[in-house]
Amino acid sequence: MSRTAFDLAYDELRGHWPHSTEERDIVTPYGRTRVHVYGPADGAPLVLLHGGSATGLVWFANAPALGRRHRVYAVDLLGDAGRTDRSGGTPLKTADDLTAWLDSLLDGLGLTRTHMCGHSYGAWLAVRYALHAPQRVNRLALLDPTQVFAGFRPGYLLRALPLLLRPSQARAAAFLAWETTGTHPDKSWQRLYALAATVPGRKLITGSRPRAADLRMPVLVLLAEHSRAHHAGKVADRACRKLPKGKVVVLPGATHHSLPLTAPQRLNEHLMAFLG
Repeated sequence: MSRTAFDLAYDELRGHWPHSTEERDIVTPYGRTRVHVYGPADGAPLVLLHGGSATGLVWFANAPALGRRHRVYAVDLLGDAGRTDRSGGTPLKTADDLTAWLDSLLDGLGLTRTHMCGHSYGAWLAVRYALHAPQRVNRLALLDPTQVFAGFRPGYLLRALPLLLRPSQARAAAFLAWETTGTHPDKSWQRLYALAATVPGRKLITGSRPRAADLRMPVLVLLAEHSRAHHAGKVADRACRKLPKGKVVVLPGATHHSLPLTAPQRLNEHLMAFLG
């Protein structure tokens, strides 16, 4: 089978991960799911859910630090570009399908309970799952979550519209460059993000805004100061109101799509302190 430009970029970024990282393909009713696993076998489990088009490889700057104490499971999300394969599985139609898929994935990984961390769309999914199965989520970390505490800025949606209507590598690259101005994310990852727009069959399932106020486990919200997806200050205020026992931090200099690559040391320190 011929290898696409996306495949080549994926393998290049995979080289940024520690050599001891394992690749596991977990069979679920919705398809075979690729998970990048790193860290001590007896470490506290931590499941990482990426933002749209980012793939599970986006956590390469975080895994070495998090993997000192945790068993890290970075997932290629169902329905997005990556090595997760939906062919032959139950059709993915609703947000309930996503939570059922995560149930099956955690079962396949042998995780009865885990910490969970999501970025952007992955944070929305993490909140949905934590409300669906609170007994399985110890602590929940949300990186610039979208459609959880607030909607998107109109200007962000207008910029994204051409990419949504006619996806292409050039349009994805231009959109990413606009949103991450001044942050200079890793070039290999930028290439992979842009090429994700060319992958056929992508289908990101969305749904209603979850009731974050009903979360009962400890929650950390890390927001990007210069996010163009939403207004960080307003989201911080709403998160504080909905999560009176949660912790909300605004990361200086970060943009929405440059997380979790922006100043990874500072981000990792917040995550490590929260996860304990």
